[in-house]
Amino acid sequence: MAETGSTPEGATKPPPDAATGSVPEVPAVWRSPGAGTRARGGAARRGTRALRTRTSAVLVAVLVAVVVLTVLAVPALVPLDEQAVDLGSKLLPPSWSHPFGTDEVGRDLLLRCVYGLRISLLVGVVAGLAATVVGTVVGALAGALGGWADRVVMRLVDVFSSVPHLLLGVFIVAMFRPGLWPVVASVALTHWLSTARIVRAEVLSLRSRPYIDAAISGGSSRLRITVRHLLPGVLPQAGLAAVLMIPHAIWHESALSFLGLGLPTHEASLGNMVQAARGSLLAGDWWPTLFPGLFIIIPTLAIAGLAGAWRERLNPRRRSELML
Repeated sequence: MAETGSTPEGATKPPPDAATGSVPEVPAVWRSPGAGTRARGGAARRGTRALRTRTSAVLVAVLVAVVVLTVLAVPALVPLDEQAVDLGSKLLPPSWSHPFGTDEVGRDLLLRCVYGLRISLLVGVVAGLAATVVGTVVGALAGALGGWADRVVMRLVDVFSSVPHLLLGVFIVAMFRPGLWPVVASVALTHWLSTARIVRAEVLSLRSRPYIDAAISGGSSRLRITVRHLLPGVLPQAGLAAVLMIPHAIWHESALSFLGLGLPTHEASLGNMVQAARGSLLAGDWWPTLFPGLFIIIPTLAIAGLAGAWRERLNPRRRSELML
């Protein structure tokens, strides 16, 4: 006779009970010896992935906070004019007195990069919020109205989406003098399309919920249902779209300024600085191009990473990218 707790050789699982038709609980001796190990391993991997995601989110949030504090604090703590020209100090390499060096007319690159990033963040935040508001309103109305109104609005969105953002932005800013607000208008009018699609899809999903049917049965109007039930449901996705819009707006502003269609050339814009440093780069002076480029890349990647952590928190099982 085998010892208690051991598996008899050739043993099989017990058959269903003849009276009830149910299968008795499988004793531990018949369970797969690796099932518990695999379950514990999966839980450990999920815990490690969650810890890594939280750590990345904290690091990215700290980086974004450092960027914002730098933009706010440096102009107040450093009483220097970013437009001050000193031809005797032109194209100096990085040093203690000029950590980022100087440009072709002797202006301090660190101070100009900070001012340029401040302008880029201003354009990104204002244009991102404006584009999100327009896209949310259009998408919510299209999804709530449905029918021919939904089809007409979405066909218009498809038509505008077929034109590249930068080309449409160049057309918009070319109608005005170079300045900050034409760039903001250009970004806002070319980046609301994806938000409208996202909000419309979310509204169509919410319309199938039981509480919406209950509100319709209770006699609520379509406007009341949209304002009281549908819009609050799409606000998390709209907020995520607004955050993801900021890096796109920064790149858009930098590209327009690089092409000479954004801010005036004397303004401390990152795109203007990269454009003006092309000749210096060919002469072997790398710092006038490197540091403005880093001020474009690092903050945008940090904000995009923060938005990615937010997306994971909203829907951890959805791995697809939210493309804007």
